Amino acid sequence: MTTINFAGKTAAIIHRADRHRSALEAQLRRVGLDVRCLSPNLKPTGLAEADVVFFDADLGHDSLFPWEREPPPVPLVAIIGSEAPGRVEWALSQAATAFLLKPIGSHGAYQALIVATHLHQQARDLHHSVEDLTARVKARSLVVRATLEIMRQHDLDERAALDLMRRAAMAARVTVEELAASLVASPLLGQKLPDMGRAVGLVGRRVNECK
Repeated sequence: MTTINFAGKTAAIIHRADRHRSALEAQLRRVGLDVRCLSPNLKPTGLAEADVVFFDADLGHDSLFPWEREPPPVPLVAIIGSEAPGRVEWALSQAATAFLLKPIGSHGAYQALIVATHLHQQARDLHHSVEDLTARVKARSLVVRATLEIMRQHDLDERAALDLMRRAAMAARVTVEELAASLVASPLLGQKLPDMGRAVGLVGRRVNECK
């Protein structure tokens, strides 16, 4: 894991004014962070623009954060003093990736920053990978459905139908997946594919003849 430089970045602390918040603020400023302190009694604003958010899990509530998706847009560190299972579970449900235990003294914040930032990035990478895999599976399903429709409409085998779709996609300057989505949405477009495919075939033959 590469060293993370926090100089010039922003941390938001959602916590009432007390010695814990003051100690945390001092630690964060020592590592170069600009710090914004916010009251948990007011709806915090601008959290998505922060680089990391520390929040009091002991007083946290479901409307504390303005986002609903996971993973959250910024790393979250839960400040917690209660060992009640409900408080820990609530902090985890908010996708906190690190914990900072009370009482807060002169150290501990930097370690929480490193862990929260690293695990947050891992969670985002995993989330994007799942989204990409889901999109690929959906696209593959569309290609299969479109291929079956072209086979039916033009009495072709699978290989010929796929070849026709590839040539038609080249003519339309779209991907096969994009063409397949259009065909599934409007099956009658499949009747026009042979003309599009022939156009690409003619261009290809002319290029070969000039060589």
